[in-house]
Amino acid sequence: MRVVVTEFISLDGVVQAPGGAEEDTDGGFAHGGWSNAYFDPEVVGGAFAAGLEKAEALLYGRRTYLTMAAAWPERAGDPFADRLNAMRKYVVSDTLEDDRLSWENSVRIPGARALEKVRELRAAEGGDLAMMGSPTLVRALIGAGLVDELQLVVMPVLLGGGKSVFPADGGMRSWELVSSATAKTGAQVNVYRPAERS
Repeated sequence: MRVVVTEFISLDGVVQAPGGAEEDTDGGFAHGGWSNAYFDPEVVGGAFAAGLEKAEALLYGRRTYLTMAAAWPERAGDPFADRLNAMRKYVVSDTLEDDRLSWENSVRIPGARALEKVRELRAAEGGDLAMMGSPTLVRALIGAGLVDELQLVVMPVLLGGGKSVFPADGGMRSWELVSSATAKTGAQVNVYRPAERS
């Protein structure tokens, strides 16, 4: 399985709370919902739909899982929602009790086992393991070299600070741009894969 990460991201690298005001206010973040004005159903929505078609399972951190689990089950009947709802969901959390995994087909992974479990999944046969949001988990996976594709949906906005998915460990990592598409809203969908080192 390939680990494929999709993130709404600002020009200054912020991924925090793209969908709504109360999504994630950690650190006093006051710009929740910043991506909505730039969402384009054709280019951005199409990229999400195409990514979901290749996915066999989903991987989330606790906060993103709870946000998604509160939104998608009630949208049954929509093809995108039905696909999300039916897929296996892996949730990395030490604090989330198993009885709070109310979204269909959800399995908890203890935080201490996250990298080990992702390595196991990458070694298994199957479609993509898709991720969105979950900045702390994504940062750890990038740092460990466990992300096979990074789809950055770059919105033309500066947020002045907030959570990032990029490791701040001083390590240099090379990526190759494999495709790019620009929406009428100015959003860009840029797909990167780790560059082969010669």
